[in-house]
Amino acid sequence: MGRGTGIEGQMELISSGAVELIPSEEMRSKLERSLATGEPLVVKLGVDPTRPDLHIGHAVPLNKLRHFQELGHQIVLIIGDFTALIGDPSEQDTTRPVLTPEEVESNARTYVEQAGKIIDTGRARLARNSEWLAPLRFEEILQLTSRFTVARILERDDFSRRFSEEKPLGLHEFLYPVMQAYDSVMLRADVEIGGTDQKFNLLAGRNLQRAMGQEPQVVLTLPLLEGTDGVQKMSKSLGNDVGLTDPPGEMFGKLMSIPDGIMWKYFALATKMAPGEIGDLERSVADGMNPRDAKERLAREVVTIYHGPAEADRAADEFRRIFSMKEVPEDAPVANLPASKLSGGTIWVVDLLQSLGLAPSKAEARRVIEGGGVSIDGEKVTDTEVALDRSAFEGKVVRRGRKTFVRVEIDSDS
Repeated sequence: MGRGTGIEGQMELISSGAVELIPSEEMRSKLERSLATGEPLVVKLGVDPTRPDLHIGHAVPLNKLRHFQELGHQIVLIIGDFTALIGDPSEQDTTRPVLTPEEVESNARTYVEQAGKIIDTGRARLARNSEWLAPLRFEEILQLTSRFTVARILERDDFSRRFSEEKPLGLHEFLYPVMQAYDSVMLRADVEIGGTDQKFNLLAGRNLQRAMGQEPQVVLTLPLLEGTDGVQKMSKSLGNDVGLTDPPGEMFGKLMSIPDGIMWKYFALATKMAPGEIGDLERSVADGMNPRDAKERLAREVVTIYHGPAEADRAADEFRRIFSMKEVPEDAPVANLPASKLSGGTIWVVDLLQSLGLAPSKAEARRVIEGGGVSIDGEKVTDTEVALDRSAFEGKVVRRGRKTFVRVEIDSDS
């Protein structure tokens, strides 16, 4: 978009997908000053390299950082190699385990490499907060902490909850928002980006800048992206994630499996499409366009970001071949279902999934069905309460996810 984009265009892109812009009038005035002087805004995103395996939920703030980069502003990606030694206590019920410097360094290299798939790291400033946090003398730390009160820190829901429940709450955890705020002071940040779970920390930066005589930063919070089930926050441990390093076909299939209602949030937060273009597409679906076609556009857009357009085309062709044309692998493994599992010639769909080994528990089977991840001979199953007649699945292929197929045979001898 570049520097020629007017205030309204910049505000539209900056606020797209955001939960809060605090305060929006200061964002506008900063942009007006930037256009008048030609000086780009300093836009900060801090990331603690606490784990190496990232998914598109982690990419949400990076996409917003890219928006600012496209508008010609100076983006700064802070690798929290010092703060990661504590671990962000936000939304945590227990004290995080302390990482070793070696673990932090290994994760940091992975993060920067994956961030390069979204932002232009060559034009971004990459900084490590150990540069200014590690040399601090104890006297300077006391001066910083004097700007904060225990009462204000305990306003955080996670801290107050743990304190009231008499769960361990380390004194070092109180220092985390102080250190993150100091990052903003050292960068003289105009804007800081973070998830809704970061709001307290982001506002701490704004308050510390003001206390130290700087113009306070604008805070931009972003939603936490739900996983492919459309319900719970995206998490590798829940198995509802779309990993940045997933193979193209797997990534495409996962995105095609998300519920229709959540795809617009994915468009806004996980693609490079402009808000107006997304809005046009949403209106087309409202006017009768098949939501599946829009979802395929989503999958193409996301796969293109991480693997390129050629791989996105191949993934789309493969998906159509197997799913849209209802083709299944000829060598789909056979799963024998004991006839004793049937009652009156029928079986509860949840029991069917568990009996076929496609879900380890009834709860997991329900979750996968509700998330749209189960089909029989290409027909999606969405009702977790349905009792299936044997004719509905005998000799047919039951699929969970994109790559797990079994052809059902009923073992009459069981």
